[in-house]
Formats: sequence, C-alpha cells, structure tokens
Amino acid sequence: MTVEQVTADVFLPATYARGVPYARFRELREESPVCRIGEPAVGPWPPGPGFWAVFRHADVKHVLRSPQTFSSHLGATQLRDPDTEADLHFVRATMLNQDPPGHSRLRRIVAASLTPRAVRELEAVIDARARALVDGAAGRGEADFVALTAGLPVRTLAHILGVPQEDGALIYDWANRIVGYQDTDYALSDTAAPEALTPMGREALARRPAPRTRPDGHPVNPRSREALADMFHYAHALAGRPVPGSVMAIMREGGLTRDEFEMMFFLFAVAGSEAPRNALPGGMLALLDHPGQFALLRSRPELVPPAVEEMLRYWSPVVHFRRTAARDTELGGQRIRRGEKVVVFHPSANRDERAFPDPDRFDITRSPNDHVSFGFGPHFCLGAHLARAQMRALLRAVLDRMPGLERAGEAVRLTSNFQNGLKRLPVRW
Repeated sequence: MTVEQVTADVFLPATYARGVPYARFRELREESPVCRIGEPAVGPWPPGPGFWAVFRHADVKHVLRSPQTFSSHLGATQLRDPDTEADLHFVRATMLNQDPPGHSRLRRIVAASLTPRAVRELEAVIDARARALVDGAAGRGEADFVALTAGLPVRTLAHILGVPQEDGALIYDWANRIVGYQDTDYALSDTAAPEALTPMGREALARRPAPRTRPDGHPVNPRSREALADMFHYAHALAGRPVPGSVMAIMREGGLTRDEFEMMFFLFAVAGSEAPRNALPGGMLALLDHPGQFALLRSRPELVPPAVEEMLRYWSPVVHFRRTAARDTELGGQRIRRGEKVVVFHPSANRDERAFPDPDRFDITRSPNDHVSFGFGPHFCLGAHLARAQMRALLRAVLDRMPGLERAGEAVRLTSNFQNGLKRLPVRW
C-alpha cells in the first residue's frame, strides 16, 4: 500500500463519525508533519487526486498567512475539487475563496457590521435570546443540547441579515444541506414547514431543487448555483426589502456583482452559523466529560471567557481548510508543486505539543491559548467576535438555569470530514 492509502483514514468522513483521530494526528505530527493523503471515493462521490496535509501548529499558521504561496482562489477552499470549471468560477466569487486584494475589497464591505464594537451592541440581543432558549427548556429537566443550542446562531443570523424570524428554519436547512452533505441525516434537511414561513420564504421553498445527479451518476455539487437555487432566490427577494442597517442593506449598497452578492449571502447564512452551532455542543460535551473543570466553572463564572477559548481549542469546530500552491515551494521538508492541494488540519494544530503544554488536557484556565479554530492571517474568521459572544451568552445562561447538568445518553457525531459536529447530545439537570 502507498503512503497515501495508509493515511486516507484522515480524509474519510466515516473516521470522524467515530471521533476526531487525535492519536493519529499526534503520530503524523511526529513522523510526517506534512505528508500526502489519499482521496478515495466516498459513497457516490468520486475519488480525488490527493493532497498535502499539514498537521503542526506553526506550519498551519504559515500556510494560512501566506496567500501569495498558498492560494484560496486557485482551487477554492473546500477539499473536494469543484465538479466543473463553472462551479469553480462561481464559488470563487465569495471572499472565502479570494486572495488579497480581491479578498480585502469584499471583506471591507461587510466588516463594519461585525466589528467588536458592533458585536457589543448586539450582545444584549444575543443574551436575551440565549436566556429565552434556556428558560424555555429549564422546566423540562432534560433536552437534546444540540437541538437546544441550534436556535441561537439561526436567530442571531436572522437578526443580522434582516431575515424574518419565521424564515429561520430555512437558514437551518441550508446549513445542514451544504455543510452536512456527507451525512444522510443532514444531506436532504427539510425542516421548514411552509405554513410557518413568510410568503417570501414559501416562494423560495418552492424552488428547492429535488435530489439530482449529474449525467455521470455523481451527485450535483451541494455548493453549486444549481443546488442552491432556493437560497439565492430568497437572497434576491430579501435584498429587495432590506432592513436598514442590516448586512443585506450594506451588501446592496456595496457594489457587489451578482455572483459576489449570492456568495456573500451564502457565507453569512451558512458559514456564519457553523462555528457556534458545532462548538457549543462540543464544548459542553468536553465540560460534561471533565466534571472537575465544570465544577470549577460553576464556582467561578468569571472564567466563562477563557472557558470558551478552551472549548474552541479542545473541540475545533472546523476540521480542515484547503489552499492550492500558487508556486513551487517547500514545507515541512516536502517539495510541493504549483497547483497541488495543501490542506491544514485545525484539530491537529490545536493539540500540537509544540504550541500547547499538555495539549490533551481540557483546562478552562489555559493561558495563553493560541488556537487556530477561527483561522489565521488574512482569512481570520470575520464572525469570530460574534461566535464568541453567542458561546459566552449561552454558557452563562446554562450555568444560571440548569444546575446539575449531566449527560443523559450517548452523544451522536456528525459524519463529516469538514465539520466537527454533534447531531445529538442528551442531557438532564
């Protein structure tokens, strides 16, 4: 067997359904910190050409801060190659898949809506919604923590985008279909009840494409314009009636092309929800599995901010991001050719012994905590302040209203090599 075949477990979504392979990452950090990984076929998805995987913290930061060498634009940032040149051209319109200066232009257009100051102004809204979600469940004595927390990022994004709250289920379904497409429970997510939606929402829902395959038998790319027809119909309808001060109003006035506008809406509506949606249940699972740390947090609630940072490090919500070599280069002793894929693994970087003392220990007092869960360099997550605010708000509400919180069953993981998520986490109090 080739090295690529031996290490393909790092790529396979089924691996992550069992748990992030931290022990495997540790071996690779020591023996092959930059190495070739295979891309075998997964279900109906065809095999890929393989990629260079990057596991050490310092190397991950180097890749992420060097767009002139490791481009987000050449092949976009998802590990799988887009199916067609048209798909690649389309996804390149998002700032996630741009390099400076194009990335900088797009980032400036919407950055004012997500600055720390802007998020501070939103914190009262976020706190109220987090408490309402927890208060609504507190009297029941038990809940699925995943379902309980999913409403917070959806409602927060609806507020920022100016989406009527009745249409929030659309955001939830879009995120499931796009990010969780490797999991059969999420790939065809359809929780939005037509009678509960606004007329604008019902019009969009009517344009939701049926499951489709390409002529070669492979599925339609879930990130293509074809697969997201309902989302983009809704985005254009919403742009016709923007709420003053909302991100939609800012985008409408920002001089975006049609593709840029659609992909910016995609970025906010989908990527904007995934960090808190994954990190809140995952971080809570870490607390539940470390009762001493949970007891410390209950006794010292002022530790909520550093606890959130440790939750993000210990449970990295995103597994990987891809870059493409823009020129021949060397990394970790390996020669990388122009055009080859280079993929950084965040959970491995966040457990690197070179950057974190005793990295497998969950420590809510850890300082410093130089995790890369929100990326690094020019693509550092624009919504990091917002995600942190949501995590702090919900954690404080749980500490106040759910004494004695404990596990009530086994956690069920998402099948995905991209998102480190849970589908269910039964709890009681």
